[in-house]
Amino acid sequence: MRILLLTQVLPFPPDSGPKIKTFNLLRYLVERHDVHLVSFIRTDAELEAADVLRRWCATVDVVKIQRSRVLDVIHLIEALIRRRPFLVQRDESDVLRSCIERLLYLYPLDAVHADQLTMGQFAVDLPLLRVLDEHNAVWTIVRRVAHQERWGPRRLLAELEWRRLKTYEGQLCRKFDRVLTVSDEDLRDLELGAGAGLRATIIPIAVDTEELRFTPPSPAARNVLSLATMFYPPNIEGVDWFAREVFPLVRRETQDIRFVVVGSRPPESIQRLATDSSGIDVTGYVEDLRPYLHESAMLVVPLHSGSGMRVKILEAFARGIPVVSTTVGVEGIEARDGEHLLVADSPEAFARAVLDVLADPQAAAIRATRARRLVEERYDRASALRALDTIYPPSEIVGRHADVIGA
Repeated sequence: MRILLLTQVLPFPPDSGPKIKTFNLLRYLVERHDVHLVSFIRTDAELEAADVLRRWCATVDVVKIQRSRVLDVIHLIEALIRRRPFLVQRDESDVLRSCIERLLYLYPLDAVHADQLTMGQFAVDLPLLRVLDEHNAVWTIVRRVAHQERWGPRRLLAELEWRRLKTYEGQLCRKFDRVLTVSDEDLRDLELGAGAGLRATIIPIAVDTEELRFTPPSPAARNVLSLATMFYPPNIEGVDWFAREVFPLVRRETQDIRFVVVGSRPPESIQRLATDSSGIDVTGYVEDLRPYLHESAMLVVPLHSGSGMRVKILEAFARGIPVVSTTVGVEGIEARDGEHLLVADSPEAFARAVLDVLADPQAAAIRATRARRLVEERYDRASALRALDTIYPPSEIVGRHADVIGA
């Protein structure tokens, strides 16, 4: 088939959760079909990354978008006037629509795959098989963020946003021929917004267990690691909570431990956590994670808001790194507390779980081994993405760009 893939973020390099999910989807599709990729980009550096994807895809087109506080205010006003969600209005683009029209004119496309909610607006009216790939139920993320805010203008805007998103997302899902979700929980939330059942397929986020080698931490590892894009509000809130409410409890019992926060674009509030006496390091984006993984006794996922599945947990499982998470953090993953990881929600319980991993590395290693087996059986891309074949039946001729996959 000839598939038009619309992505909100260029899926290369695969260095964040959403990009990893879309990257593995793209790899799977180009092994079986001709894929025409259209993606937003934000920096000139992404132009070079787009050239890599041109080795795999039939065509690649990119549209640059800008982000700024001034533009956000303009988009917010437009959203209020048009009674649309701000997150959707912010990504509206006449340039991208023109790009799609040109591709429809040039190529006999069979299907359009809109990756993430905000790309759905560009696909919903196209005369093709239309698939909306929901990484999460977006309205639930904004609702949780709103409930974390104190009452004031920000809380009021967030309350309005999640209600509009719930209606918009539900109505949009009903218009697509197929909706993809990553979990039963997300499907239930999307159907709640839609007010009806959806034509949906559940395909969990997948990782490549061949590339992610089982390499447990060094026996001497004492660091507590956070891996997250640090411009995403739920991640900011979670890291701040762990640093202020949990980590001091851990350090009361052991001083030879550091909390290492790795992730791009940390705000000032997170950067200020790193002081000489705090035991906290904030690195920002790093290209090579291996030294940090080797020196870390565990990955912590202290999320209290969000939706979907956390790729970082699946990758930690695949690598053999013990995980401590909140209930929200591990949502959507078929992992059990005490068997594959430790789950805790209060500061005291989370601190105790961290200390348990440090005190009993043998038990942590057993859980990590079980977690690796879980990922191999349930979340490896070779098996997890096979359900795509029911939506896009492979042709007799394998995708003509499959020979360069993984190069």
